[in-house]
Amino acid sequence: MAKGKLIFISGGVRSGKSSYAEMLVRNSACGRKVYLASGRANDSEMAERIERHREDRKLDGWHTIEQPIRFEEALLNIGEGDAVLWDCVTTWLANELYNGWEQNDMCSDQPGCMEAKWTHLQRTLTELNDKAELLVVVSNEVLDDFIRDELYMKWLGTIHLWLVQHSDHAFEMENGLAFKRK
Repeated sequence: MAKGKLIFISGGVRSGKSSYAEMLVRNSACGRKVYLASGRANDSEMAERIERHREDRKLDGWHTIEQPIRFEEALLNIGEGDAVLWDCVTTWLANELYNGWEQNDMCSDQPGCMEAKWTHLQRTLTELNDKAELLVVVSNEVLDDFIRDELYMKWLGTIHLWLVQHSDHAFEMENGLAFKRK
């Protein structure tokens, strides 16, 4: 990773990750505040939650990009000097790994599929970090996540290790408190 600053934030569900990430972006002196959202409205409760978040962010001056899959497509909407918050890795991973479940054609069942997506993600994050002045990435902690799927946990761990290795700072959130790990 080269140009921009990368901050990685992990923690349990409802630990304050997103609020902390939003505060970091809000307090930056960067250009436009961009919210890369990975959520997908699979039921009415999630649809309501997404709509509520859209409205809240709009009132707070965020430019929202909803990109539940094919993360690389978000690059087209990122400008030089933007402050970008990606929320979150865990949702994106579940979306990509299990995409196609309706047709019984999931990436998780296809040899090499997730490896290809991982290569795309690494390239996209590198390009995104080159373009943005600040990139804040949010993810659930591997052992705190609600999904107990070995393949999912393996990939989440792999992604986290890479993000921490390439980050300028890494924080773990617990009960609204940020613990600096790097």
